[in-house]
Amino acid sequence: MSVVQIKNLQRRLGNLSDEATSELDRVCGNELWRSLGFDAFDNLEDSDRRAMANYYYGQWQVVRELQEALG
Repeated sequence: MSVVQIKNLQRRLGNLSDEATSELDRVCGNELWRSLGFDAFDNLEDSDRRAMANYYYGQWQVVRELQEALG
């Protein structure tokens, strides 16, 4: 992979991370999910919100793992 491709991938991963973070903040109504992880979603009464939070948390975790692998 060229340097340009890696930089573009890192930029796109950053955008995905930002999207997931802002959606999780919105769905949860706070930033507790950052320290509690999935436990923060247990308090969400609405199953649709809980499902959305789980989706975006999974996305956020995958992006973090890929960012770590890329360095």
